[in-house]
Amino acid sequence: MRFLLLMICLALPMTLAAQSENQPAGAIAVEDSASQDAAIAVRIRDILAELDGYEDVTVTVTSGIVTMRGTTLDSEKIARLNELTGRVEGVVAIENEVTETTDVVKRLNPAVERFRARMMQVIAFIPLASVAFVAFVIIVCVGFIIARMRQPWNRLAPNAFIADIYRQILRLGFIVGGLVVALDIMGAAALLSTILGAAGIIGLAIGFAVKDTVENFIASIMLSIRQPFRPNDTIEIGGDTGKVIRLTSRATILLSFDGNHIRIPNATVFKSRIVNFSRNDERRFKFSLGLAPETDFVDAQRIALEKLRELPFVLSNPAPAVWIDEIGDSTISITLTAWIEQHKSSLVAARGEAIRLVKLALEQADVQMPEPTYRVLSPSLAKLAASDEASMDQVHQALERDADILEESQVTMDVQAATDDALEQIVEAERKETEAGDLLRREAPEE
Repeated sequence: MRFLLLMICLALPMTLAAQSENQPAGAIAVEDSASQDAAIAVRIRDILAELDGYEDVTVTVTSGIVTMRGTTLDSEKIARLNELTGRVEGVVAIENEVTETTDVVKRLNPAVERFRARMMQVIAFIPLASVAFVAFVIIVCVGFIIARMRQPWNRLAPNAFIADIYRQILRLGFIVGGLVVALDIMGAAALLSTILGAAGIIGLAIGFAVKDTVENFIASIMLSIRQPFRPNDTIEIGGDTGKVIRLTSRATILLSFDGNHIRIPNATVFKSRIVNFSRNDERRFKFSLGLAPETDFVDAQRIALEKLRELPFVLSNPAPAVWIDEIGDSTISITLTAWIEQHKSSLVAARGEAIRLVKLALEQADVQMPEPTYRVLSPSLAKLAASDEASMDQVHQALERDADILEESQVTMDVQAATDDALEQIVEAERKETEAGDLLRREAPEE
């Protein structure tokens, strides 16, 4: 109850203030005229008669004070009464006692009339809207027909992905153009700025929501233009190594040397360090050997370098190299490097064969290997050593067999890139199956 009284007390000053609004200002005449009061009343009634919603309002004027009673549809019309009455000459004060009507029929009738009027406007607007719609459809259809053409988009774009983007931009341009023409026909061209503004805000919000997707899409465009690698190239991206199968609009697909597919998002590829092992035909392999500290390292380096130069798969230019690398607990390591044509020789096979043959050459030259790491023992002599009755003939025969084995072990094995060829065939087969979605082209300009 106290709360209700408080609200009434607070609302009363506001009501009085509203009543005092739009009250006439200026000097009040000393003389009072009944004819003037009648003229004021007639003038106000004539004004209200021409306006809608004031049919139930009565007006009386006494000594220039206008009193209005009755009902109207809403509070806005009540407030407008003070404004209109205050503008009539001779009005001293205004007593506005008009209230809002509670009659359901009277309150619904204006809404029904407004709805009927708007429906008539829509019906009258249909022919013009039809013409605008037809113009919009024609322009959009023309744009879509042009966009579906193969030329000149395939010729202008570096790949099918970029060509499709050109087509999408063309379609969007024709849609906007058709919308402008349609709105201009309907006389609502000013509405286009509002539509584009709302579309921009919505696009910005969607862009923040799908930031990763947008980033990946832009990275796909940049990679398809720059073409940092080719199909079948051996590359390393973020620690993943394999042969390139294809570049799609979402990811780069690699085939690892174990035969597994590696799918890397293009946004990651674009931001990562890319190592392309296939861009240059020449590729270097490297390995180390540990020798005993008492070794003549000048002679050992000479022997190892000569052996590397003798290998048929090692290139003379760039030349192989050998140097002392580091000192260990019981060994001193030398590092050996050599170059091969990786499209003819397998890097793994060439490196393994070079290690085997250089090791044999050093052993034949009595270069001591660290005992804990390498131990050379003839299998034939080991058997004879286990027998106390071995004769000198048997020892000579064992040495001859070991010599034959040693001679056979010095034969250079084939190091052709057979494994790489097999992987390349797998890549080519998979590329043929998904050729339509590939963004890589061998004839594209290199980055």
